[in-house]
Amino acid sequence: MTEVSATLLEYQLIGLTESGDVGDLLLGLDQKRGRVRLQALMSEWLRMENLVVLTGSGTSVSSGGKTMVDLETSVFATIEAFVDLPESIKSIITERKGAVDCAEIFDDSVIGFEAWLSFVANALVVTESADAPFKGVTWPSTPAPTAAELQWFVDRLRMSILAECALSLRDTGIAKKATEIAPQLAFLSKLVARDSNLGRTHLFTLNYDTLFEQALELLGIQYFDGFTGRAQARFDPSVYGLDIYYPGEVAEGRVRRFDKFLHFYKLHGSIHWFEQNSEMRARHPNLEPFRAYRDLNAADKANTLAKLAIDTPSVGILPTANKFAQTLTMPYAHLFRSFQVRLGIPQTFLLVLGYGFGDDHVSRIIENALMNPSLIMLVVEPNPDSPVIERIRRYKDLGKRVFVLCPTVAAFGAQPFKYATFDDFARSVMPDIQWLDDFLRLRRFEKQIASSTTPASTPGLED
Repeated sequence: MTEVSATLLEYQLIGLTESGDVGDLLLGLDQKRGRVRLQALMSEWLRMENLVVLTGSGTSVSSGGKTMVDLETSVFATIEAFVDLPESIKSIITERKGAVDCAEIFDDSVIGFEAWLSFVANALVVTESADAPFKGVTWPSTPAPTAAELQWFVDRLRMSILAECALSLRDTGIAKKATEIAPQLAFLSKLVARDSNLGRTHLFTLNYDTLFEQALELLGIQYFDGFTGRAQARFDPSVYGLDIYYPGEVAEGRVRRFDKFLHFYKLHGSIHWFEQNSEMRARHPNLEPFRAYRDLNAADKANTLAKLAIDTPSVGILPTANKFAQTLTMPYAHLFRSFQVRLGIPQTFLLVLGYGFGDDHVSRIIENALMNPSLIMLVVEPNPDSPVIERIRRYKDLGKRVFVLCPTVAAFGAQPFKYATFDDFARSVMPDIQWLDDFLRLRRFEKQIASSTTPASTPGLED
């Protein structure tokens, strides 16, 4: 394995150079000067009035999550391991896997997993709807599934995705510095460290897991996610128009803005959403039973899946969790509309992490937003050979406003997927803040107190 020189800058920042060509803005800089310039640019962009962040599945990989490609593979393997798998469903899965394999061989395009899931679930709605203006669905494989078989398939798709995405944030009590904590904690703490006079951060995610919610609550960051209530929160988009303040000194006669706060949007739904009486509700499930699930083989996953999903029978993941007509209304339409509106606001910085531009409906919104003359976009991509980089190169006519941060070819060759990952960006590239170190000291102190006050077991009284 090749070693990276001590003076070699690990990153390249691809964008429009002064010559008018697309190139590396950090070219020729050593590690010290390159990092200073990179962090100076990051600080400048993070001070823009409207900060919008889009995260994809790549931000959950280090916590046990899967990319959409890996998730699709795992979900299909589990469903194929069910002993009562209908022959018609087996044919549908085989057809889909063949289309994906063909696209890889011939470098062709194929619809993403989420779009494919939407077609399957909507086919079920068409099949079951007595008042639909059309009847039935034609399938390329035979035999065609019945309504009951399609229902079986959709239920297991949801349950399997739920189990794969029921991730838990790792313990922070043992971390001694910011480079050792979960990247979600480092990332969120630095996001909300912006000047409180600037606009609130708007964090959009395509992930189904609740890692960001767990990190927000652990850090004491207040957030609005579109739901109101506690026990069984109800989706109410009006909360996105609210903010949080606290009383200042009585003599001042004014209130002060609460610093640690952001708006949070889950564009594709979440494992803690569920449907009740035609409304979308939210209730966080117990994640403990799912800790060992992802390490099981496909057969064992199939055997345990139904038992694990007993407490969460109706999971609000993907627009497919709603009725066919509701996919065009709340909550998904409102969330996507909010994404589009935020990107059209002047002085916007769009930060994209862990997203490979594989969802056409999301990518179209981003590309349309690039018409906003005051928008700057930074895409963080850990693979210097990714097709995402070529896609960004095509945006050069939009001026010096679209950038990709990725490792140099030499750095990637020496240590693949170490630089410009979500973990690396959150811990090393974003500017450091003092209160994150204070938070870690507090967590270690809490852990010490908890261990010192735990009563020792008495001999002879163990179970």
